[in-house]
Amino acid sequence: MIDSELKAKDVEQEKPPTNEHGCGFFVAAESIEFRPMTMADLDEVMVIERTSYRFPWSTGFFLQELQVACARSILAEVNGRIIGYVLYWLLPGALDIHNIAVHVDFRRQGIARLLLGRVLSQAKAQSGTRVMLEVRKSNLPAQKLYESIGFSTTGIRKGYYSDDGEDALTMTLETLD
Repeated sequence: MIDSELKAKDVEQEKPPTNEHGCGFFVAAESIEFRPMTMADLDEVMVIERTSYRFPWSTGFFLQELQVACARSILAEVNGRIIGYVLYWLLPGALDIHNIAVHVDFRRQGIARLLLGRVLSQAKAQSGTRVMLEVRKSNLPAQKLYESIGFSTTGIRKGYYSDDGEDALTMTLETLD
């Protein structure tokens, strides 16, 4: 196995840290449930989206995304509360991550890593699928997370973000059976 495969395999099996003392918002991995996003979830999703991004997607954009035939989504929930989500397209030979966010109260606990692990499992089920994403050049914490999983920077898209003209880094992870 190459290094990126080992990292990707590890992330699929990881669990977020637990707080044994019961204070704060720490979540035990066993209490997190995963399911696809529905239109009924959009109010809660939009709260996370608006607090996660300077230029959030609109509700209409989420509605459009949910209706695309190749679009998939995964929500992370704790006690019926949505705490994170990822949206991606499952394409022939490729999986393209479009959006991932975690509620501010649940960040830095491994939730995004768990969501990405679910996505990578889907990619591996597709046999040799390449996983791709774009990330703002200024979003160093996200880049660090993706690199820790095994993604590598494969290009730059100049002026990619239409809201402010910021460049995007394209990052790719090759998955193999």
